Amino acid sequence: MAEIGRIFRTPSGGFFLFGPRGVGKSTWLRSHFSDAIWIDLLAADMYRRLLAGPERLLEILDAYPGKGDVVIDEVQKVPGLLDVVHQVVESEHPRRFILTGSSARKLRRGASNLLAGRLTESSLHPFLACELGLKFKLNDALTTGLVPLVWSAADREATLRSYLSLYLKEEVQAEGLVRNIGDFSRFLEAISFSHGAQLNMSAVARECEVSRKTVEGYVQILEDLLLCFRVPVFSKRAQRHLVQHPKFYIFDTGVFRALRPKGPLDRPEEIDGAALEGLVAQHLFAMLRYRRDDCRLYYWRTKAGTEVDFVVYGESLFWAVEVKRAIRVNSFDVKPLAVFKQDYPEAEAVLLYMGRERLVIDGIQCVPVAEFLLTLTPNTPSLIV
Repeated sequence: MAEIGRIFRTPSGGFFLFGPRGVGKSTWLRSHFSDAIWIDLLAADMYRRLLAGPERLLEILDAYPGKGDVVIDEVQKVPGLLDVVHQVVESEHPRRFILTGSSARKLRRGASNLLAGRLTESSLHPFLACELGLKFKLNDALTTGLVPLVWSAADREATLRSYLSLYLKEEVQAEGLVRNIGDFSRFLEAISFSHGAQLNMSAVARECEVSRKTVEGYVQILEDLLLCFRVPVFSKRAQRHLVQHPKFYIFDTGVFRALRPKGPLDRPEEIDGAALEGLVAQHLFAMLRYRRDDCRLYYWRTKAGTEVDFVVYGESLFWAVEVKRAIRVNSFDVKPLAVFKQDYPEAEAVLLYMGRERLVIDGIQCVPVAEFLLTLTPNTPSLIV
């Protein structure tokens, strides 16, 4: 299968490249830094050698005096390497370092503190629809997600199940991040019900039969592993009483579906609706991270219950986005956006739905969700292209 072009752009100078396992960090780097010195910490012999003596990195570098780029893959496995990297960066003959990781947890706890800002922090995400182009299939994305490792597999559902086991085993158990893997497994199931909803730590704790503090720690682990993100409430120049809790999203729709328990009492439309909203969320979140500017992702919900799923706000963008899992939409569906526009007439507003036609209802643009996702890029200047 031909390699899919990514819209991630190389930062100037050295940089950290974070991202969950399987999103294609190593693949992208090997295609763009094919001549670099490559330190793969997933290779057992290299890992043991540098764990025992991080300063041995200097010996490897000395063997390649003519190469200026150095890639260290999964650097969080040997945090002590950061001190050596810092030493080289500050030397008379510096190299450009590209450090990858699926977790910044150990690095942020280290004394080097991510080299005190000497390397730019960047991230790689699951595929975007615009990267896949004609290969993007909305129903497939809603079912098995867009993690490249899963998307390119012959059996996507089996690969998804293995992917979750990999995280539990290699990232959580091997790193010793939790004491009780059984409690954490129950937490993963329970937190999946919060996907696309306000995050209530106490409710999740009751479901898991653990303390709220434990759940807070588990959520932080998921964030450190880049497996989830929270979306805060948009409250700038607020004219109404708003809720306070952030919304919670698992980083990929396929991973959400694999985590979410299903039974006779679960209505398919509930899961499908959360999956669609999550798919839009992961696209907007990734797009904003790739922009590298001040634009951020929010949502808006009044205490009276009027909600707009997403608000993109920054110096250059002000969008309000509502997502509906419906083939047909009407005036009732666009009402939350109309209310938001009353308070924020400067915002561009769009309703995304599962139909095939562009519509304008009560002055609000309604666009097929697949069409919107395919045109969404970091350079998109307007909601309506």
